[in-house]
Amino acid sequence: MKDLKQFNIPFVGLSEGNHDFKYIIENEFFKYFNFDEFETANVEVLLSFFKKSNMLELVFKAKGTVEVPCDVTTELYHQKIKAKLPLVVKFGHEYNDDNEEILILSHDTYQLNVAQYIYEMIILAVPIKRVHPKVLDGTMESETLKKLKELEIKEEITAEEADPRWDKLKNLLTEKKR
Repeated sequence: MKDLKQFNIPFVGLSEGNHDFKYIIENEFFKYFNFDEFETANVEVLLSFFKKSNMLELVFKAKGTVEVPCDVTTELYHQKIKAKLPLVVKFGHEYNDDNEEILILSHDTYQLNVAQYIYEMIILAVPIKRVHPKVLDGTMESETLKKLKELEIKEEITAEEADPRWDKLKNLLTEKKR
């Protein structure tokens, strides 16, 4: 990750205690990970980096927006995201990232690149189903929604088609409430 040098934290030279880092994440960042689902991105990431003599404690906090297409209408909108990711870094004989909350670095490591953690935190903060806020409140005007309403199945059950057994069951419910 030579292109993401600004995300390297040389912790060997840092004094023990808390250190804060701030990153502004935009579209260029996601190109390094071959991720192109966001039209635009503007996310501020604050990293609280606490160095102890035998381990490091990191807390990532992200807040901002990413522009994504709506899954219903394909209209672009700004999805607000907010995320928090704690990470404990310990030292051992060899690198191990099997546990998502604990990272083990070898004793000879002198710096940590946090770009992958920032990337994963932002990606996971975006909802799986992305729906434009105007679709949710009913104010969206689009050709896609008009077509969906046009193709909507409208079922009307007439008295002849209704099964009389269901009426008997409905009566049981109303009698029970009395």
